[in-house]
Amino acid sequence: MSSDATSLITALVARGATVATAESLTGGLVCAALTSVPGSSAAVRGGIVSYAVSVKVGVLRVDPDLIDRQGAVDPAVAVQMAIGARRLLGSDFAIATTGSAGPDPNPGGLLTGPVPPGRGFVAVAGPAGEVVAGFACEGEDRDGVRRHAVEAALALLGRVLAETGDDRRSSAGAGSVES
Repeated sequence: MSSDATSLITALVARGATVATAESLTGGLVCAALTSVPGSSAAVRGGIVSYAVSVKVGVLRVDPDLIDRQGAVDPAVAVQMAIGARRLLGSDFAIATTGSAGPDPNPGGLLTGPVPPGRGFVAVAGPAGEVVAGFACEGEDRDGVRRHAVEAALALLGRVLAETGDDRRSSAGAGSVES
């Protein structure tokens, strides 16, 4: 399946499915890409920009101990963000982004070192479970990193939709992690 926003919206509408976003690194750019498609209101429920850790914890219910240990740029944090958005916005699928846009590294957590700019994670939560993927685009400027993260997020949703086909209860990809 194509990962451009138009194809994703078309696929979601065709199966009567909805999507939401939980964004940190991208600051709403994933939701903006989806809502730029005419007719997207039939599939897009909304988005939460959780730039601050306190919003990730307080609104999306990301485990604060996880963030203390691993930092905000972590695959499990991305998954928990997606689960939180799906729950809060009542969507079939939710996309999450977290990463380091730079120019300075993200501080990381107690058990991790700083995360260099250009690294992060995207996650999709859906009826079949959660899938998370890492991305790296070191050397990009801040805008380039954010664009790369949007592309990675849309591509992951496209892959999940292709794997689940028309059966939203399929278990394809449930709980998998890739980097």
